[in-house]
Amino acid sequence: MELSTFAALLLATVAVVTLFRHLTRRKLNLPPGPKPWPIIGNLNLLAGPLPHRNMHALVQKYGPIMQLQFGSFPVVVGSSVQMAEAILKTNDVKLADRPRIAAGKYTTYNYSNITWSQYGPYWRQARKICLMEIFSPKRLDQFETVRVQELHALLRKLFLSAGKPINARDNFSDLSLSVISRLVLGKNYTILETQFRGSLSWICKGYIKRMKAVGQLFDGFLEHTLSEHQKRRRGVEDYVPQDMMDILLQLSDDPNLEVQLDRTAVKAFTMDLIAGGTESSSVTTEWAMAELLKKPEYFERATEELDRVIGRERWVEEKDIANLPFINAICKETMRLHPVSPFLKLNPDFQLTCTLCDDDDDDDMCLLRV
Repeated sequence: MELSTFAALLLATVAVVTLFRHLTRRKLNLPPGPKPWPIIGNLNLLAGPLPHRNMHALVQKYGPIMQLQFGSFPVVVGSSVQMAEAILKTNDVKLADRPRIAAGKYTTYNYSNITWSQYGPYWRQARKICLMEIFSPKRLDQFETVRVQELHALLRKLFLSAGKPINARDNFSDLSLSVISRLVLGKNYTILETQFRGSLSWICKGYIKRMKAVGQLFDGFLEHTLSEHQKRRRGVEDYVPQDMMDILLQLSDDPNLEVQLDRTAVKAFTMDLIAGGTESSSVTTEWAMAELLKKPEYFERATEELDRVIGRERWVEEKDIANLPFINAICKETMRLHPVSPFLKLNPDFQLTCTLCDDDDDDDMCLLRV
C-alpha cells in the first residue's frame, strides 16, 4: 500500500512539473525532432551499442538540423556542412560559450581554464598564449629532447619485454603522461597516473561531492608544483623558463597583458595542458595500431617506407615525418576514423575523404574502415 501511494505521488509530481513547463514555455520556432518522453527526453532513441548510427537514422528522418531532449536539457544537432558553417562560423560568437555545468565549476577553478571559460577577453588571451608562447614552433623545438628521451625509454622497455604480452594502452598512456608532465611541470609524474585516472572517472558520474574531491586533489598537487617553480625562480635575474609552468608564471608577471593572470589562472591552464595532452595522444596511437593489425599489408608497406627512407641504422626523428607520406597518411586516416575532438575538424569545405584510397567516405571503399 505504501509503495502504491509513493508511486501515485511520484506520477502526480511529474505530471504537475510537465504541465507547468508546458504552460510557461515560450513559443519558439524550434527545429524539428522526435517528441520527448517525460524525464528521459529522447535518450531512449540513442540507447544501444551503436548510438552514432541511431543518431544518423534520426538525421535522415528529421533533416540536417533537429532538436533532441537529453533528459531535461534541449539539444540542437547540426549534421551537415552548411549547419557546421552556420554554427561554427556565421554564428560563432553567439554560440561560442561552453555550458556552465558542475564539472567546470568544481574541477577547473570555477571555469578558469581554457576549456570551460566563457568567450571573451580572458579566453582570447588564453588562446593567444597557447598559440604564441606555449605551442609555438620555437617552444616545440626547445622541448624536442624531452620527447625523444621518453620515447626511447618506452622503446627500451618494449625491447626488454620482447616475447611477452604487453598492454599497449598502459604503455602509450605512460609515454603521453611522462612527456606532458616533463614539458609542463619539468618532472616525470607518471607514478600519479593511476590516482588521476580514478579521479577523472568520478567526473563522469556527475556527483558534486566527488567533483569537489577531484578539484581538491588536483589543487593540492598543482599548489605543490607551483610553489616549487616559484622557489626556483625567486631571486634569479633573467630566468630562462624550463617548462610550460615557468612560461605561465613569467606571463603572469607581465603588466601589459589585457587580463592579468593570477595564481588560479596559472593552475587552471596547467591542468588543461596535462589533461588535454595525455589521453588524446595515447588513444589515437592505440587506434592506429589496432587498425594496422587488421590490415597487415598496410603494416608491411609502412615498414618498407621506414626501411627505405630512414634505414635501420638510426631512430626516426620528428623532422623525418615530412619524408614519410604513407605513415603520415595512416595518422590522418586514424584521426578521420577515430577523431578525439570531431567538432574541431569541421569547416565549410570539409569533406570526408580517405587519405589512403582517395575515395569519398564509403565503408565499402575505405581500406581502413572500422
